[in-house]
Amino acid sequence: MPESHAVDIAAVNRIDVVPTILDTVCRATGMGFAAIARVTDRSWIACSVRDEIDFGLVSGGALPLETTICHEIRQTGNPVVIADVASDPLFCDHATPALCGFRSYISMPILLPDGRFFGTLCAIDPNPADLGRPEIQGMFKMFADLLGFHLDAADRLAASEADLLTERKAAELREQFIAVLGHDLRNPLASVRAGVHLLGKHPAPDRGRTILAQMLGSVDRMANMIDNILDFARGRLGGGLTLQRHPVEIEGVLRQIVAELAIGHPGREIDVACGTDRPIDCDPQRIAQLLSNLVGNALTHGARDKPIVVCCAIEDAQFVLSVSNAGDEIPLSARAQLFHPFSRGKVGGSREGLGLGLYIASEIAAAHGGDLGVESSPSETRFTFRMPLV
Repeated sequence: MPESHAVDIAAVNRIDVVPTILDTVCRATGMGFAAIARVTDRSWIACSVRDEIDFGLVSGGALPLETTICHEIRQTGNPVVIADVASDPLFCDHATPALCGFRSYISMPILLPDGRFFGTLCAIDPNPADLGRPEIQGMFKMFADLLGFHLDAADRLAASEADLLTERKAAELREQFIAVLGHDLRNPLASVRAGVHLLGKHPAPDRGRTILAQMLGSVDRMANMIDNILDFARGRLGGGLTLQRHPVEIEGVLRQIVAELAIGHPGREIDVACGTDRPIDCDPQRIAQLLSNLVGNALTHGARDKPIVVCCAIEDAQFVLSVSNAGDEIPLSARAQLFHPFSRGKVGGSREGLGLGLYIASEIAAAHGGDLGVESSPSETRFTFRMPLV
């Protein structure tokens, strides 16, 4: 059963008075079968049924749309009342009564308050029925209006709950964002402040150069946070990451990024092995950002006495870029969260960074039509970016 039909059936059956409505319809008309049907331009589905004549249709059951009179009611918006098919000038030769084996039939359109057509409240019987009385048709109209009101109220409630859930998630995200940003900006700001304080005491030139280098590193950290925040905001606001793609000798771009990161981590070993033999069509600045985030993650969480390895190659018409490091294995349960915003990593104890690096890297991969994955074992963790070559 299509999911949309399941939703419609559930919506009808959540209305407490539906069994009473169907029971009342059968008792008031003397007819043996009554149903609430969802009727679209493609299908007729029974949402709720009362069957005292073994018609054989149950909730969720379908009829070929073209064989139903409800299909015609959907097109015209008008009810159909047939007291006896044999004497009805409009339906005596209609195929549906003979096909379904009924002589009496009544069907009232169920309209939502804004005029949208939902389906029908209908009843059939193999015998004629006294359906010409105004109170019978009035009862059907009242019940159809009641059903339309309840279905619309259910739609509005579901929409309100969805909006509330979205707003609640957004509020949680804002609170998390503010808390993480406040925590992570505090350290580099404190470093810059301490540096300014020391420089104010007129230290020796060599000491001054060291302090300035440390301050520059702190400023670079804050700038990187701001860049990630902007990219995160673009993605969340629907603009997505912008790309400026063109063919580029990618190895030089990657080696430059590694060299810059190595300067800031003089005690760490970062090895590069590239095997691309032609230009790669990509946004080099974004690929550089992706690599910087992956290597930065490896520097934070990888074993300090083992090298970080950066590899790039062309494999099976794909550009493949990987960053691997030794260190603790990432638990399988934690891997699914790694590419979510503000994921701080459960393996290492470091609190450095906003927890946006891997998220931004995965967004850059997706913007290039590729993907970013992770494999982790007790001996190695490897992040791999794969992008189809065009």
